[in-house]
This record gives sequence, C-alpha cells and structure tokens, in this order.
Amino acid sequence: MSEPGEGARGVGRVEAFSDGVVAIIITIMVLELHPPVAPEFGRLWTLWPIFLAYVLSYAYVAIYWVNHHRLFGHATCVTNALVWSNMALLFTLSLVPFSTSYLGEHHFSREATWLYLVTMLLPAFAYVWLQTVIRRTGSQSHDARAYHQQTTRKGVFATFLYASGMALTFVSPWLGIACAALVALFWFLPTSPVDRLFGGD
Repeated sequence: MSEPGEGARGVGRVEAFSDGVVAIIITIMVLELHPPVAPEFGRLWTLWPIFLAYVLSYAYVAIYWVNHHRLFGHATCVTNALVWSNMALLFTLSLVPFSTSYLGEHHFSREATWLYLVTMLLPAFAYVWLQTVIRRTGSQSHDARAYHQQTTRKGVFATFLYASGMALTFVSPWLGIACAALVALFWFLPTSPVDRLFGGD
C-alpha cells in the first residue's frame, strides 16, 4: 500500500538516501587502499591484489548505482515493500567493502574468492525483490515494461554466472573471479548477448 502523501517526492527521498549510502560504501572501500611505508615505487606492486579487488568491487557498486537510478525512474510511489526491499539491497551492498578487503588481503585465495562471490550474489537477490516491487507498483508504460524485461533477463544470467563462479572457485579461484568480471562486462554492454538472443534492443 502506498504511504499517504508520498508520490514522486517520496520516491526522490528514498533514492537520495540510497545515493548517500552508496557513496559511503565507495568511500570505505577506497580507504582500504593503504600506501606502503617504503617510498620505492616497486613496493606499490605489492598492493596489486588489494587494488584489483577494489577495481572489481567499484565496478559492481557503480553498476548497481546506475541500475538503481534507472529503476527508480519507473517508480511512482513509496510503499512499505519498496522501502524495505531497498533497505535490503543497501544492506547487502554494505557488505561489499568487507569482502573486498578480505579478498585483497588474502590474495584471492579460494576461501576469500568464494566469500566474495557470495557477497556479490546477495545484492542480486535483493535487487530482484526491489525490481519486482517497482514493476508491480510503478509505471506500467511500454518503456517501463521493456526495461523490466531486459534487465530481468540480464539479472537471471548474472545470477547464473555468480553461481557458476562459486562452483568453479573450488577448481581455481581465478575461474571464479573471471565469472565475476564477466558479469561486470555483461552489464557494461548496452546490448548483451542475452538481449540479442531474445530479440532485445
């Protein structure tokens, strides 16, 4: 049920709060990039696992922010389900700095990679809940329906890649990371192979 008096202005407040949380998450991640004490440039190379984990996580958080912004463009009212599904998404994203730090500090070990992929999978589930709410209560225009269909296809395929990466991590952690990187690349492409397969634009 919509909350009284919370139309477009209420949606804007929820989105603004989410933007602030995402900004804090990115700030926490970059604060984990501690420079080496030694002044030699060669010492910087020792930070490559931490920096690589940061780059990958930054890409993920950026993708979620972009898609969250586009998704809220189709929201028309604030409901109890919208507020709590959005809070669930923010909670799962708030775990990313921890798993990113753990992944970098442990040099992409099997356990750290598996935990990282689990942390990436949780926001995917939360986002599905949020999108389902907005799809039901938001705009019902042709553009909105087309957007939901396209992103749902991408979401299902991304979830499959995450799950595959978790399994492949037991073969090699780098196979799991490759699946994670593939998901990021998949979302960066304006038209994915899945869109072309289903005739999407």
